[in-house]
Amino acid sequence: MARILLVEDDKDQATTIEEWLSSEHHNIVVSHDGEEGQYRVENDVFDVIILDWDLPKVSGIEILKRYRMKKGPTPIIMLTGRGTISERESGLDGGADDYLTKPFSLRELSARIRAVMRRPGEVKSNVLTVGKIVLDPVKYRVTKNGEEVQLLPRDFALLEFFMRNVDVVFSTDALLQRVWEDDTDATSDALRTAIKRLRKRLDDGDDESKSVIENIPRVGYRMRE
Repeated sequence: MARILLVEDDKDQATTIEEWLSSEHHNIVVSHDGEEGQYRVENDVFDVIILDWDLPKVSGIEILKRYRMKKGPTPIIMLTGRGTISERESGLDGGADDYLTKPFSLRELSARIRAVMRRPGEVKSNVLTVGKIVLDPVKYRVTKNGEEVQLLPRDFALLEFFMRNVDVVFSTDALLQRVWEDDTDATSDALRTAIKRLRKRLDDGDDESKSVIENIPRVGYRMRE
């Protein structure tokens, strides 16, 4: 599973892509204009960014070039109706890792995502390790002390988020917004239940004060290093 930012102003197409990638267990964040997309690109953490070329407010190519000028490392796939060789060159020269011309197959998009995540320099950063816990978002696999741990999809997404933000404290609302997104099941009870399941599978004992996921009273939760 990967955390993917989709910046696409065509809401119907964005919904189609979001539903498809969600069915493949990816965690999708959607922005519908360039201004919001640029903010997300520069202030959030993603495994892959899918960026439409023609966006309102700020164009996709502007977002791409600005991000690469700041040494942004995340793989970026450009989506566009522009099919000429010169326009493809412009996108790739601007720092895009791949390029899809509309209309395209959703299966092809999935294949392109897998490809950019496998490229040298990206694979290592995609495998997350915190203490004895190792999470591979591409293989959708978690191990503790080398033994595989079975997790529900939501618990996997929550653990991945914690492991990408070790020692950072997040409030309940922040976790629900970042991991549950717009899910109608996004409640504080759902979060507490998910954390309880993670602790049961990942902790060495029943002492919550030593849990890998620490509860900061009246503040939120964080994952210990």
